[in-house]
Formats: sequence, structure tokens, C-alpha cells
Amino acid sequence: MTDTGKDTTVAIVGGGVAGLALANFLLRKGIGCIVLEKHSRAYVEQRQRAGALDAGGVRLLNEWGVGEVVEGGYSHGDSDAPMPLLMDGAKRQWRTGGDDEDDIDGTFCPQQVLVRNLIRIFLRDGGDLRFGARNVTLHDVDSGQPVVRYQDADGTAHAVACDFVAGADGYHGVSRTAVPEDVLTCSTHEFGYAWLSAMTEAPADPLAVLAVHSRGFAAQITRGPNASRLYLQCPLTDTVDVWSDERIWDELEARFGEPVEPKGPITSKQVVPLRGVVFSPMSHGRLYLLGDAAHLISPMSAQGMSLALHDADALARAVIRQAEENDPALLDSYSDTCLNHTWERQASAVWMTQTMHDSGDARYEGEFRKQIARKNLETMLEPPTAPHPAA
Repeated sequence: MTDTGKDTTVAIVGGGVAGLALANFLLRKGIGCIVLEKHSRAYVEQRQRAGALDAGGVRLLNEWGVGEVVEGGYSHGDSDAPMPLLMDGAKRQWRTGGDDEDDIDGTFCPQQVLVRNLIRIFLRDGGDLRFGARNVTLHDVDSGQPVVRYQDADGTAHAVACDFVAGADGYHGVSRTAVPEDVLTCSTHEFGYAWLSAMTEAPADPLAVLAVHSRGFAAQITRGPNASRLYLQCPLTDTVDVWSDERIWDELEARFGEPVEPKGPITSKQVVPLRGVVFSPMSHGRLYLLGDAAHLISPMSAQGMSLALHDADALARAVIRQAEENDPALLDSYSDTCLNHTWERQASAVWMTQTMHDSGDARYEGEFRKQIARKNLETMLEPPTAPHPAA
């Protein structure tokens, strides 16, 4: 049996940060949209991902009137404890810039918290969000009326006719495959090392601690009041089998140069190669890519969610301009606008990733690069505290 879904202005494929932010922005301006998410609501709201949002992302959410979605996160200024960098076990502090004129901090907001709040607000305000949308396919995206087809949990087929399609279904989603191969280009940078990433039922205090050590980069970053994620630089050839729970904690303490307490059960672990990826163009016909469907950025930059919000903001403003003024200028420039911003963030992410990792384990890039990276790192740190002279 087949039925035709409700016509809408924008069919949004994917219920992650990018898709849900776009949906909330459009809803605020009375623009019709339908969000199709292949997973269940419970799965999406519990999915653990990155947890940092910069001040620009927080400001953007406030501008759209949805600043409440970061409730449950932690402002960078919330903790009384400093957030140090440990260099070979010695605590150093990050340089602080001048006061922001808007007095807005970034936040540590676990992705599942942000997504949960975006879902809640969207549904509360009458949004159309369809979980369990399987076998999604995009049709006629280069025509005047694209159609998105899918099957619900019961196997019933649906078709959503729309004016525009927003592909926000992530790196492994189907939206990007609707762009012809001879149109889409992919630019990739591989850093040559990975992170052993482990979730643990132990809080992080301070909220984020980074370490540069001759054994490699390490970090512990909050993912909520009773959870944190651990990161350990490792070779690309490592597998989770060689990283026992005991080895993870031992290695974290070795690179921190101090005991780590409390320790908790490790609930998941994976080896994540560090890389940057950019697809171009970010639009084709009436299909617009955003978030991880269009780019991946090194997690060292903590910019993934902020990039997704930037794309959602740009596309929302473009659709609204078209709907209210019949002006396609922002839609036409969407790809160029977002790619310019993406490459700026990628440049910063590459510099930060190489600086933090080359400063530690010289086996990857050599002693020369290590010393250069250390000098670059010093520009971001307060001078070492001089020891007090003996009385």
C-alpha cells in the first residue's frame, strides 16, 4: 500500500543536530518542513557524540529564540576549577582573550542533550518529525518539485513532495548519493594517527583536561554529570582488542602525569582515525547538504556541532528569503557561503590538531616538527608559573 505524504516546503532527511536545528529555525518563521529520521526516538536521544559548542553556536541559537536547547550543558565558565593543559605532567593554563562584548560563553553540551532538547521543542511547537523512516530515496532533486520516498516501521511506503530537500543524514547517509558523481568532489586530509575513544561512567573534573606527552596526546572531556569521554592518541593500526580497560586508565594516568580519579566502568570504545573531509558543491538542484553529510572535521577542533549549526542557519535564512521575498540569491550562494566557512574552520582544525599532536610523540612526525609545534603551542598558553624563591 502506498500513500502520499503531506506536501511541505522542506523535506529534511536526518534528525541530528543539523537537521533538527534547521527544522526549529524554519518552524519559528512559519516555513513548513518534515523531518525524516531512520532511527527511533530513543536511539537518537541516547546516541553519544561530541559535546562542545563554541560561543558563536550559542549566540546563533539565542538569535533564533531556541537558546533553551543547551539547557543541561555546562558553560565554559560554570566550573570553578581551571581547565588545564598538562605538558609532560606540568599544569599550564590557556591564555584568556579580552572580554567578549556580548558576554557569551561556549558550552560543553553532550550531543544527546542538545538533540533531545531540539526534538522536544520542535514537537512542542507542532513540528512534523517522523522516526523510523527507512529506505529513504531522493527523486527529481534537479526539478521544480523534488520527492522524498521512504517506508515507515510498518513497511508502508510514503512520498513527500516538497520545494527543497535538506540532506542532513550524516557522512554515511543517502542524501549525498543524489548528487551525480561527475558533479561532486571530495577533498580529504588524513593526519596519520587515530584516537582510542572510550566512554566511561566517571565524571570529568575539570570539565576538560588535555595532555601533551611524549607518549602521545590524551584528554578527558565531560559528557554529563556522571560520564566523560577519554581520548588517547594511537597508531592507525591499533584495534580496540589491544586496549583493555586497565590499559586505558594506566595510559591516561601516564600521559596526565598524575592519578585520575574517580575511575568508572568503560561502556564503549573505538579507534577513530583523525581526518578532515569536505564535499563540494554543497548543493545540487534543489538538494542542499549540511552537517556531516557535507564535511567532517578533526574532533580536536571541537567544531562539528558548530559547523552543523552554521549550515542550518545559512540554509534557513536562504529558504526564508525565497519564501518571503521570492529571492533565490541566498539559495544560489548557499554552497559557496558554507564552503568558505567550512574551509576556514578546517584550516584552524588542521593547525590545532597538528600542534597538539606533534608537540607530544615525536615518532609520528619527528623531533623537528615536535619542537616547532611546541613553540606554536606556547603562543596559546600563559607563561609557566615561576617557583617561589626559598625564604
